[in-house]
Amino acid sequence: MTDAAHRTAADDDELLERLHAIARGSETVPVSRGCLPDHPFPALTNTEVDLAERRIGYPLPPLLRRIYTEVADGGFGPEDGLASLAPRRVPQWQQPDWHCATTLHAQRAERGPSASWLFLTGGGCTMEWYVSLIAVDHPVLLWDADGWEADWGEDPHDGLRYAAPSLREWLWTWADGGNVWDEALALFD
Repeated sequence: MTDAAHRTAADDDELLERLHAIARGSETVPVSRGCLPDHPFPALTNTEVDLAERRIGYPLPPLLRRIYTEVADGGFGPEDGLASLAPRRVPQWQQPDWHCATTLHAQRAERGPSASWLFLTGGGCTMEWYVSLIAVDHPVLLWDADGWEADWGEDPHDGLRYAAPSLREWLWTWADGGNVWDEALALFD
């Protein structure tokens, strides 16, 4: 097994196969934590992802675009599962409206992370996982909404911690059964 940090774009097909097996379940891979009980949402078309990118104002990282078009529109993955790009309702879930990255992106213009960060999934309490849409390798960021104080002259960037040097590494860590929090929490030590 190759270490997540040493994975490259050449490994993306293998990662997508693994994510698909984890998201949908197979004879050898049970549906994983972070998945909706009735499987994740159907994958989007390229046209639907194009529309989401126009709403966001940035192109998605190529790997993330492939996940949304080849695996699922969220509903599986680290933590509570990746956010969808299209609004979704899940009446039997603990919250009927699934996290929608494009909706959250539009709502946080005044007080929240930079527009160049895309919400991936919640991290519990006030923590949220984001991916940079503009930085090289698309690092994954852990943002604490309570980790900054405007009254002290701080801005949302003060609540930010780099969690993984790339989206690819973060996803491989999870797909290999690792804990995506390990690297993020090591930064606080």
